[in-house]
Amino acid sequence: MTQAQTIGVIGGSGLYEIEGLKDIREVTLATPFGAPSDAYVTGVLDGVRMVFLPRHGRGHRISPSEINFRANIWGLKKLGVTRVLSLSAVGSMREDIAPGDFVVIDQFIDRTRHRPDTFFSEGVVAHVMFADPVCGELRRVALEAARSIGVKVHDGGTYVNMEGPQFSTRAESKLYRSWGVDVIGMTNLQEAKLAREAELCYATIAMATDYDCWHEEHEAVTVEAVVAVMGRNVGNAKALVMAAAPRTPTVRSCGCGSALRHAIMTAKDRIPQAARDRLGLLIDKYIGPEQG
Repeated sequence: MTQAQTIGVIGGSGLYEIEGLKDIREVTLATPFGAPSDAYVTGVLDGVRMVFLPRHGRGHRISPSEINFRANIWGLKKLGVTRVLSLSAVGSMREDIAPGDFVVIDQFIDRTRHRPDTFFSEGVVAHVMFADPVCGELRRVALEAARSIGVKVHDGGTYVNMEGPQFSTRAESKLYRSWGVDVIGMTNLQEAKLAREAELCYATIAMATDYDCWHEEHEAVTVEAVVAVMGRNVGNAKALVMAAAPRTPTVRSCGCGSALRHAIMTAKDRIPQAARDRLGLLIDKYIGPEQG
């Protein structure tokens, strides 16, 4: 029997080529926030409904600063997703996190500058809690899944989200290490923020590809090196998704599904109809679809 939840997976375009994925189809969505990165691929894996989205589009066409994070998350919500597993290549900021290792993140630091990262604007204000930016329940599932497939995995870590698309300067890399950062990447914090606003559980599995440019005994990060390790990680990423799906509880016991309950600050009768129409998927359960 298909479980009640639908799991979303954000990552590379090859992740949905998983052995055992059935009833595969593509879904193209228009959203109030523009076009998602690509068509969504839906299917059923071991009785669990899955929705896959390539973050950068198929063929890696979209720069980190150009990803339409709002459309991507809105589309997952529209397709019935309740939990999101996000797999992402990162640079390691610690000696013991070697290229090829996985890190199940629990914290973020924001160093981006040019990205919309909230659904709430233009007449409606909401402040969700974000002290713990990753769903604890889903993070445990990801950690257990990673351990079960035999990959070297680190339990917890801080992900600094840089703007990109350029890699770090050596000075920046050393600064982030002084902050106690564990990995560095360009994409996942906006996903985490928007997933929380959309009341979706969210967890990041960071896959280390390099040592950024801080490590004196290793060459500075190059695209060639990153791509080589990413290629080796594809099989482990697929295996993790396959292991996580049946481990995910049917019922959510976390608070992610009610993150907006006390977060909407704007009085109901002052929310513009345009904002109600745009955000209905997220807020109708709390304020209703009708104005006034």
